[in-house]
Amino acid sequence: MSSASAPDPPRPTPPTDASPGALIRWTIDVLNAHDAEALRQVYAPTIRARFPTRTVRSADDLVAWWRGVFAAVPDLAMTIEGMAENGTRDEGEVFLRWRLAGHHSGAAWEGLEATGAAVDLDGMDHFVVAGGVIASNFVVFDQLQFARQIGLMPAEGSRLDVGLKRGFNALARRRQR
Repeated sequence: MSSASAPDPPRPTPPTDASPGALIRWTIDVLNAHDAEALRQVYAPTIRARFPTRTVRSADDLVAWWRGVFAAVPDLAMTIEGMAENGTRDEGEVFLRWRLAGHHSGAAWEGLEATGAAVDLDGMDHFVVAGGVIASNFVVFDQLQFARQIGLMPAEGSRLDVGLKRGFNALARRRQR
């Protein structure tokens, strides 16, 4: 019996001559396989990805960002809920509506320790494909929904939620005087 470890399986490769939508579908498949390094193949070196919490400005940084997401949500799964695309094989735009599900049970993420809580988010992306690679991505999702799900913010309608809103409203009224 050999003590040498088995070679890594081959990394998935993006489809050739794909429409922008097919390229994004492949990207979602790779996200679901948790292969952050494979994503580098479809990111322009100077990709700009705008997330609700920050902007990432290179392929290296975006691959690292995804590694962090996979470490924090080890069972992450994304589902395409809707997609619209325009453009040609190498140039175009894709609007994607997605659902992300998993558990925040791994590493800390964006400064938040894991709680083990279930995460079930809806979001949208606007991708720009240029030269056959993703040049930019604008991501939108409900951060309050995420914060409530992991316990950072109180549940809607809970006593704590009502109390926070009352306190905020009292301060707002005081500032208006």
